[in-house]
Amino acid sequence: MYDWANSAFATTIMAAVMPIFYKTVAGSDLPGNTAENYWGYTQTVAMIFVAVLSPIMGAIADYSGSKVRFLTAFAIIGALATMCMGFIGHGDWLLASTLVVLGTIGFAAGNTFYDGLLTEIAPPEKRDAISSKGYALGYLGGGLLLAVNLVMIKGWDKLGFPGETIATQMAFVTVGIWWLVFTIPIVRHVKEQAKGKAVSFGDAVKSGFMRIGRTMKTASRYPELLKYMAAFWFFNDGINTVIVMATIYGSGIGIGTSDLIIALLITQFVGYPSTLLFIKLAARFGTKRSLNGSLVIYVVIVILGFFMTNAIHFYILAFMVGLVQGGSQAIARSLYANLVPPSRTAEFFGFLSLSSKFSSVAGPLVFSVVGTITGSSRLAILSLVAFFIVGIAILAFVDLEKGRKEALTGEVN
Repeated sequence: MYDWANSAFATTIMAAVMPIFYKTVAGSDLPGNTAENYWGYTQTVAMIFVAVLSPIMGAIADYSGSKVRFLTAFAIIGALATMCMGFIGHGDWLLASTLVVLGTIGFAAGNTFYDGLLTEIAPPEKRDAISSKGYALGYLGGGLLLAVNLVMIKGWDKLGFPGETIATQMAFVTVGIWWLVFTIPIVRHVKEQAKGKAVSFGDAVKSGFMRIGRTMKTASRYPELLKYMAAFWFFNDGINTVIVMATIYGSGIGIGTSDLIIALLITQFVGYPSTLLFIKLAARFGTKRSLNGSLVIYVVIVILGFFMTNAIHFYILAFMVGLVQGGSQAIARSLYANLVPPSRTAEFFGFLSLSSKFSSVAGPLVFSVVGTITGSSRLAILSLVAFFIVGIAILAFVDLEKGRKEALTGEVN
């Protein structure tokens, strides 16, 4: 249910409504494609903050047995920042960027602890299925609230709102409330494995820093994990950049707001059954082959995005993204969980967050720099092909079975 809870932020804030609102309202005074570029820089700053915070928090959570508590804290930070987006008005691009950064920190850092719980609630043979079901529920929940938000925004007059801007601001508030309410199940019902005697926060912080240092020193014991992480840095960056830049890119080339949001709804509701289908695909063809197939489709999507000219094209691409987005992320998450030492999951997910968030700076940054230099958002979107191709190439050299054995034999208490 936490996937259901925070996916509303991913859909309405990161992917669908906020990027359009940022360009047309918050950044309405910005010339040319400056709003698109500033949105990319906003994502870059957010990822830097998350990269710095997540690994230390993950190590502390592993040491003190407090993944759920840290998840709760960051969920509250993200939800409150999202509700405050209701105050963003015309020309408030700086306020919008600040709140998006805070919301993204809550979203991404919370997910570090959420992902780290996977090994505690499921044995290795069930992780692909449970991870995929989580992403599927996220698509359903995020899509449901996005549909409600679309009705609020486009039917503002019938619902009694003074204008479309006010209705959009209220939509942001509903995302924060949704996030908080549906975080309650994981807080109440998920219990972590006991860690022995309680420790002070100071000791936990000290141990957290020491364990991150140990993670960096001992990472060489897991060569297959390191290769997988390198592949993940590239293809995950490509996926995340497509998520956060697609709508503002579409807006920049003239696709209407309604068409953009409808396309994102298509992605959500296609993503629900498609992500569940990936459970069967991974079981039949293997996780690595299934992940590779989804990344190849992403290459096709980005190339077609370069040539996109109208709403129908955007609908088709949204459908294609829905086929692979949730499945690729779910399999990538469970695959990583199987390659890390079982007693150090939050620490290693934090380490992945550190490395992948620093690498994730590259995608939006490359998009913004290419767009700034060339003045063309089309060339900016095309540049993302490189991230997928490099990721696929590195993934070809990862031996999953060997990596799982390395994780178990290298287990350190």
